Amino acid sequence: MRILIAEDDSALAGYVRQGLEAEHYTVDMALDGEQARAMGSEVDYDLVILDLNLPKLDGVSVLRHLRLKRPSLPVLILTQRIRVEDRVQCLDTGADDYLAKPFSFSELSARIRALLRRSHLPSESVLVVEDLKLDRVERRTERSGRRIELTAKEFALLEYLMRNAGRRVSRAMIIEHVWNLTFDTTTNVVDVYINYLRRKIDDGHARKLIHTVRGVGYELSSPEGVPA
Repeated sequence: MRILIAEDDSALAGYVRQGLEAEHYTVDMALDGEQARAMGSEVDYDLVILDLNLPKLDGVSVLRHLRLKRPSLPVLILTQRIRVEDRVQCLDTGADDYLAKPFSFSELSARIRALLRRSHLPSESVLVVEDLKLDRVERRTERSGRRIELTAKEFALLEYLMRNAGRRVSRAMIIEHVWNLTFDTTTNVVDVYINYLRRKIDDGHARKLIHTVRGVGYELSSPEGVPA
């Protein structure tokens, strides 16, 4: 899942980003309100963490804009403002939760999981292909009932492949969506991580799910859907 942190304190934003990436989320940062408004409107985020005291455009204005553009997007306010009036204004404007600074990261993480559970239908939060299951909210992966431990990037790559199950995806598409980078033809990072996944997902199973599509890239699908 992909989260946007809109926070002008770069050290704090980096701390939250590091913690969330360790929990297998893909995280982007916006350091001012105008950037947060643009990114929140243009990118398909699963959740936004929004500070109120942003330069260029305040958090409440960003919240109003996001509610018009993305009515169902979960927004969690993370701010130093502790007045009841501020909480009421944000919740009435459309915020889904409100957490005051200083905060416990474990509480922030729990609130994020709660918001994601409420905002995703079961069919969207749990991805299934054959006997492979990935829980996007609980950050859990299993095959044939056996839990598989994945790194943050491995989880993000598998999630992308499963969301596009049965579809051929190029290395450029994977680099853009999983690494948030422009594809460099000299890099083999995608192939390296695909090999990591194959060892964890397919090794020991007669039915292989991750397939190479020559001249294109990769596809995750059941054997019946493997391209010729």
